[in-house]
Parts: sequence; C-alpha cells; structure tokens
Amino acid sequence: MAQVIPFVEHFKSRLNDFKAITKMGLSISVVFSCISGYLLATNNINAGIILLLSLGGYCMVGASNIFNQIIERNLDSLMERTKSRPIPMKKISVVNSFLMGVFLTLAGLVILYNINEITAMFAAISIFIYTSVYTPLKQITPLSVFAGAIPGAIPFMLGWVAHTGEFGIEPGVLFMMQFFWQFPHFWAIAWFLDDDYRKAGFKMLPTGSRDKGTALQIIAYIVWTILVCIAPAIFNIGRLSISNYAAVLIVIIGIVFLYYGFRLFKNLETKEARKLMLVSILFLTSVQLIYVIDKFI
Repeated sequence: MAQVIPFVEHFKSRLNDFKAITKMGLSISVVFSCISGYLLATNNINAGIILLLSLGGYCMVGASNIFNQIIERNLDSLMERTKSRPIPMKKISVVNSFLMGVFLTLAGLVILYNINEITAMFAAISIFIYTSVYTPLKQITPLSVFAGAIPGAIPFMLGWVAHTGEFGIEPGVLFMMQFFWQFPHFWAIAWFLDDDYRKAGFKMLPTGSRDKGTALQIIAYIVWTILVCIAPAIFNIGRLSISNYAAVLIVIIGIVFLYYGFRLFKNLETKEARKLMLVSILFLTSVQLIYVIDKFI
C-alpha cells in the first residue's frame, strides 16, 4: 500500500502537467465547437465519428499548445500568467514536450484522416499556422491576432467537413462566425493582460494601447460577428439555416455582447475587459447551442 500511494501521486502530478501543457479547458472548448459543426451537418448522428472528431481534435489542439509553449518557454517565464506552466517550471523537459507534441500531431492526423482526408488537411493547416505564423508574429505585430484567428476559427467548420468531406459555403460561414468572434475575444484578453504581455514583448492590441481606438475596433468586430451569425436566417446558405426565433435569440445575446463592448469603450477599465471576455465566451457557446437546438427541434 505504501508503494501504491507514491505511484498514484506521481500519476496525478503527471496528469495535471498533461492537462496544463495541452491547455485542457481550451482544448475541450475546441472539441465542443467541432462537435457542434458536425451536428449541424448531419441528420444521422454517428457516435464513432463524434469520438474520432473529439480525440483527433483534442490531439491537434493539444499539440499546437505544446509547440507554442516550447517556442515561448523563455517568454512564459517572464509573465505572471504563464510562469507556472510545466516547461518554465521544468516539470516537463523541452525534449519530452517536443516528443509529446509530435506524438499528438501524428495521432491527431491519423485519427482525423480516418474520418476523411480534408478534415485531416484542415487540422494540419491549423497547427501549422498557429505554431509557425501566429506564435512568432506575436512579438512583431498586432496582426498576429489575424493570423491566430484563422486556426481559431477552423474547429466549428471542421465538424461540418468531417461529415461532408468537402468545403463549401456552409462551413465557410461557420468559419467566418468564429473568425470575426476571435478579435473581440482576444483583444479583451490582451487588454486585461497588457502589462503581462509587455514583459514578453507581445504586441497584441490593434493600436498598441488600451485606448478608445482599440475599444472601437472591438465594437466593430462584435457587430460583424452578430451579422454573420444571423446571416443563415436571412440569406440562402445551402443547408445551413436557422429559424427567425433562433435569429432573435442570437440578436438578443449579441446586444448583451455589444453592450459590454460599449462599456469598455466608455470606461477603458481592465475589469470591463474581463467581463467582455467572459461574455464573449458565453456568446459563442450560446450561438452554437442555439444553432444545434434549432436544427433538431
């Protein structure tokens, strides 16, 4: 029994390190987006596809996060938010982290390829842009957020592609929903973490400052996000459609989202940016749930 306890404690510690280095919370939210996109595309739910999509999606996102943390390990040690991550704390070595990232990448690609080739292709594009474009650009230009919004927007449409095996207008619109949403979400985070980001030399805010110019751009992208989200109720977008009731619900939630954007514009306070970030998550999750529920009721 005395030998079992250290093993259990060691296992728990390693599991916590794995959860941290793959950013489990973020990865699960990505899997949720993938499944939502899949449910919108299919009329006959296949539990096997959902399982493969979940496992493959988690592997790919987890691998992206690992490679990001390897590249930024010295910068992570400078910031309060990230200095306790496994690599800066030397809980996981760089070599072991890299091997884990490679394994998850290969496993994710194989799993998603078993759904169809195009799903694996988009997943590969996502991990490449996140690690090779978004990550290095963060210290160079605020346009890094634009680059990061591309892989960040892929999961919702990836679920549709997993069912159809092709890219068309429907997954394109799903992509645009999450693409535009990325900007107010990330800029809200960058606003309240600006002091921490500056320690690492990250340039995340569009104007470089927590000012009305940044807040105004946040508001503009919130408006674009709302408009794209209700577009399937107004225009013919192939098999992607929502009822007028669903569109009204999205507009109501969108007005709440917009309200917090205007609060940030008015007050320019960190606490308002935190609230906006939380509301942005609520908005995206609600929209995806509304789309799925509206389809099946």
